[in-house]
Amino acid sequence: MNGPLYRYRFAEEVDLVQAEGTLLLATLAAQGLYGEARVRMDMAYAADRTIGVIVVDAGTDVGDAVNAIFTAFLAMEFGRGAFSVRAVAPLRGGQVGQGNGQ
Repeated sequence: MNGPLYRYRFAEEVDLVQAEGTLLLATLAAQGLYGEARVRMDMAYAADRTIGVIVVDAGTDVGDAVNAIFTAFLAMEFGRGAFSVRAVAPLRGGQVGQGNGQ
């Protein structure tokens, strides 16, 4: 993940498996725009179910589109108050830092 990265943190009542399913739907929607091969090459994300977080790499046109679609889908499915999203900075070795003084 090379960034920009977006970190989604979910409320306790949100099932992260379900949220990942929503991300997969957003990825499928992006395939309609960019094709399956390009999405497979340019889309990246990481999920940590223990802390209720998904990080999406929006460093490509594909990643940016998936990120925007994912945000819209989450708001419709779970409600705007069920998650927060913020840009984070990638650290060396591909880890994700807080970024933006957060």
